[in-house]
Amino acid sequence: MPVSSIQAAKSFTLLIVDDDERARASLQHTFESAQHQVKTAADAPTALRMLHREPCDLILLDIELPGVDGLALCRLLRAQEATRRLPVIVISAHDDEERKVGAFAAGADDFIVKPATRRELLSRVGTQIEAAQRERALVGSNRELGFLADLGRGLLVALEPVQVVRRVAGATYEAANATLCAAILEPRRMGDAPERATGGAALSESAACVFDREGSAEDGALIDQAKLRRWLKTDPATSVRLEDRAEFFLRDEAHRVEYVAPLRFEGHALGALVVAFDTAEGCGETESRLIDAAAQQAALAARISSLYEAARASSASLAKEVERRTAEAEAQRRFTEAIIDTLPVSLYAVDRNHRIVAWNRNRELGGQGIPRGEALGRNIFDVLTRQRREILEREFGRAFETGRIERIEQESVAPDGTSKHWLVSKVPMRVEGGEISHVITVGEDITARVEANRAVARTEKLAAVGRLAAGVVHEINNPLATIAACAEALETRVVEGAFGQSAEVEDLREYLSLIRSEAFRCKTITNGLLDFSRNRAGQHAPVELGEVLEAAARLLRHQKRSRNVEIEVDAPADVAAVAGDAGQLQQAVIILAENAIDAMPQGGTLHLRAQNEGAAGVRVEVCDTGVGIPQENLARIFDPFFTTKEVGQGTGLGLAVCYGIVTEHGGRVAVDSVVGRGTTFTLVLPSLSGERLDDGGRAS
Repeated sequence: MPVSSIQAAKSFTLLIVDDDERARASLQHTFESAQHQVKTAADAPTALRMLHREPCDLILLDIELPGVDGLALCRLLRAQEATRRLPVIVISAHDDEERKVGAFAAGADDFIVKPATRRELLSRVGTQIEAAQRERALVGSNRELGFLADLGRGLLVALEPVQVVRRVAGATYEAANATLCAAILEPRRMGDAPERATGGAALSESAACVFDREGSAEDGALIDQAKLRRWLKTDPATSVRLEDRAEFFLRDEAHRVEYVAPLRFEGHALGALVVAFDTAEGCGETESRLIDAAAQQAALAARISSLYEAARASSASLAKEVERRTAEAEAQRRFTEAIIDTLPVSLYAVDRNHRIVAWNRNRELGGQGIPRGEALGRNIFDVLTRQRREILEREFGRAFETGRIERIEQESVAPDGTSKHWLVSKVPMRVEGGEISHVITVGEDITARVEANRAVARTEKLAAVGRLAAGVVHEINNPLATIAACAEALETRVVEGAFGQSAEVEDLREYLSLIRSEAFRCKTITNGLLDFSRNRAGQHAPVELGEVLEAAARLLRHQKRSRNVEIEVDAPADVAAVAGDAGQLQQAVIILAENAIDAMPQGGTLHLRAQNEGAAGVRVEVCDTGVGIPQENLARIFDPFFTTKEVGQGTGLGLAVCYGIVTEHGGRVAVDSVVGRGTTFTLVLPSLSGERLDDGGRAS
């Protein structure tokens, strides 16, 4: 197997984010003395700019930073795709449990208490970097296995050199995320090993294919074929990485790196696979292994195609050549079947008559496994009896009709009650470019990924409200208790007649009752925030959304800032009940309504609507006639701490909390906005199968 010329790095690049200059200098000295490259930043914005310009291997992050603190920066890094898996170690001068729990909830990989010894720092940093490297290696291995399986299936039907180079160049171009990709096969004449095996018959002229920057397949015009032929004449045994433009084989002025793998078979270079990248980082170890593996597959396919051409050109030895090619193809088929059987996926294929023509080993395993001998040749609907036939017929029908790959996520329940999640792909297959002859179904177990995504989502949600909950509960509950106590005292004085019996006393009585009840509701909300941040599910009960909207409207009308806003509620009596926490749902509506009021500083109309949405559930709309939301901000409005309001006028948490409440209730949130005309937020919540509440608050 060709050995890559790329050597593994012996040092790593670290980013230290700490506002203490002495601490930064001390950490920098510690890691630079261990031959690591170190970059430093004093605050979060500087660190983000540095990461945008140049990546690093690990971040050491102090909790206490000016402006955006370390935990907020950690959550932001975990929310971005480019830095989601970047190792982050939080450092702090305080060794208390709350800080540690907050750091790990924000997504930190480790927590170090300052000051730490040099050996501890180097050991922990090394451990986290090694773990990240192992994860990247595993991702790369899975990517390579999937690529080999796809390429192997494609090369099974590539019997001509032109087909081989086109399939290899196209598959490698996509899999390696390359800028350019070229595959070329050179003719071999008598005297070379492959032609001696076929009786000395000459092959046709060279075959070449290049996938350019637009992903379009072209002939070999972009290849410096004279230079490449000179290199192939040396019979190169290993792949090479080129960074000197004078040595490049592809005529392109922009790319910076070329990785060239010879297509070797039986000790001879039959051609080359040349892959170009715009950046040095784009051609990493995973890409190198992938290209080398593609070159091996291409060499074997080229060998088979050479046998096919030689057999077709030499009629005298046609029978012998056909037998040889058949044997080679059978060996390749068995090899490909072995690869497919080894892949950690369930795979089967059906023809246009829905007969099973392939059934890999993973389909034989598990609780629903069926032996291959009992499946091959049978109708798929007679084998997969646990799945609804009409659904399977629609899926296969779409694949045969449209020719597009269709991916479906499914969930199954094992006999022990555990759930398994699957990504099922329907892959149409054409033979020789004709009509779709087969559909391949690939089932991948994505349970770990789904559970990991749910864990990440839960962590991000808790991180978004965790700090708010901790402060609100301890800082707001005492003032709320005082407000409630004062309201109760004044109510007592009203009852005792201290304010007389005028008409205004009734208003006072109503307002005091409202103050007291809302103070206790606020206390319930703050406690709910704390429960929410600790991942404690509320007590769900049947809820009338019409009552929620009416209660929210009453509260909003008593606010001074809604003085110029007309509030309209439209909630028909036949709106279905939903299962949820009425207080949380009211909080979500109030958050949206208050934002809508803020968007109408000159006044306007606020509509609160509820209506049945059929099988989807119940639809709630909060509409305003305000200034609207710019298009560039729509994708970020639910991000924690994102706000367009002036400093001190908004925390950026309202919509994030609203989004969390709705998703916790199994619903979804959508927004439609036009600048200058207004905004509509839509909440869709699952209903209780159209049930209504009776007078006693029970589902009828």
